[in-house]
Amino acid sequence: MRNIRFIITLLKLKLSRMMIWRLSFFGAFFADATLFLVQLLTFQVIYSQIGGIGGWGRGEMIIFIGTFSIINALNMVIYFFGVNEIPRKIKNGDLDQYLTKPINPLLRLTFENINPGSIPLVIMGVMIVLYGVEIAGLTVTVPLALGYTGLVLVMTLLWYDMEVILRTIPFLVISANGIMQLEGHLIEMNFKVPGILYKGAFKLLFYFVLPYGIMSTVPTQFLAGTLSATGLLQALAVAAFFTVFTFWFWSFGLRQYKSASS
Repeated sequence: MRNIRFIITLLKLKLSRMMIWRLSFFGAFFADATLFLVQLLTFQVIYSQIGGIGGWGRGEMIIFIGTFSIINALNMVIYFFGVNEIPRKIKNGDLDQYLTKPINPLLRLTFENINPGSIPLVIMGVMIVLYGVEIAGLTVTVPLALGYTGLVLVMTLLWYDMEVILRTIPFLVISANGIMQLEGHLIEMNFKVPGILYKGAFKLLFYFVLPYGIMSTVPTQFLAGTLSATGLLQALAVAAFFTVFTFWFWSFGLRQYKSASS
């Protein structure tokens, strides 16, 4: 409860700062919504002449796009702008002030820059998923919708894990700019390529080592009714493993941190 009250306080402070300049506040909604529409039109052009990919029809591909958009939007709303600052704070010694406060530093870093401006992307992503469901002719029951929502949240947590892990590496090296660039390329590729297309070493890499390939694919498969029990258990196990590893690796990185005053 103490952590929840702290998160709510951070959200209130963030909203207060944003509302000082109201044009900037509402401008964030407009900018993110415009970006989403551009992405949507791009994928519409790419997939308009394709009947199917890897056994997926057009409806499943639209659901895949919408699912990735929802996960990405939740990432932008909740934690991206906070977590993304970790390497800079490590390099400049700004992390000192987080370690001296009576609150978990990772908790504060995660939620201190919540971005309500990306909320429209969540809504629009849901609309795209619903459109894909209609195109695919799927019947969505309440249990199916709840299961899909739960998997989307699990995959959002998995994306958070990957972001924190990569941004913890600067505790150990001088610069991790190359790793950050690699992350961007991997996300972009897995936004365009469904995980069902990965075979052999690529499936091992993008399902279990750098699990970007399952983040949108698994919820899509679940909603389409093509996800096996084994695939579901594997995805949940991967998310659980990376969550445990994230907190261990963060603690390990903190022990290597040399503060600006040392």
